[in-house]
Amino acid sequence: MDDNYQTYLNRVARMTLPESYRTQVQHIQESSKFKPHDGVRQPAPFPGYTLITPPAAEDTQNADFYSQIETYQRSLLELPIDSDLIVPLPPASFHLTVADLIWDHAFVHATEKNPQFEQELNSCLGDLFEQYQQLKSKATNPISWQMLGLIVMPRAVGVCLIPKDERCYEEIIQLRRLIYQNRKLMGLGIEQHYHFTAHITLGYFGEIPAELDRIKLSNMLSELNQQWLLNFPEILIHRVELRKFDNMTRYYRQPDWTSLDF
Repeated sequence: MDDNYQTYLNRVARMTLPESYRTQVQHIQESSKFKPHDGVRQPAPFPGYTLITPPAAEDTQNADFYSQIETYQRSLLELPIDSDLIVPLPPASFHLTVADLIWDHAFVHATEKNPQFEQELNSCLGDLFEQYQQLKSKATNPISWQMLGLIVMPRAVGVCLIPKDERCYEEIIQLRRLIYQNRKLMGLGIEQHYHFTAHITLGYFGEIPAELDRIKLSNMLSELNQQWLLNFPEILIHRVELRKFDNMTRYYRQPDWTSLDF
């Protein structure tokens, strides 16, 4: 399902064009991942497992990258828009999702049906990581991706990433193929739902006013993106980990859960 290298570059490049913002802003929707509580939007329950890079608070190798992403988030939140329109994520939780695994209703169903779900998921991923190490290229250069620009999704806004070269792309896609084509993982309910679009989510859409000036909003987002066009911070993908989440603000793991070092 994932794109080849050139198709990926072409697709995400289009997502950062002004005309794309104009189109996407017409279709934004309130996210169910945050709910109003006493006048403040709080994270709603949304449990699952995922395969991600270490969250920003724990990823010292990418401290400079995440510092710049946090600055970008602040710039976004300082736009003259309704304060409830974008619910920001805590910068400590910023991360890159390498592979979505299972979440929400599918997570609840799978874990209720199989009390050993977590152990089986961890074991199966550990086996796959060993397999991947044998298949991957012997290149010693790090896997480096860089920020391309702002993207607007139906219920969220983030920054999109592109690989530094084709090898950096293929290393990640090869891992995703191993995961999504594995019969044991399929048996646990793991399946691929989306094309890979590497991104760091900055926030989710909250209340969308009926009188929202969508053209003005898309212009502001486009101008913000233009300001950052000459600044391409890089992230080194040096490790991915199995993590669990209860909502969209915190991702945690047990010491014996599997991980993969590149």
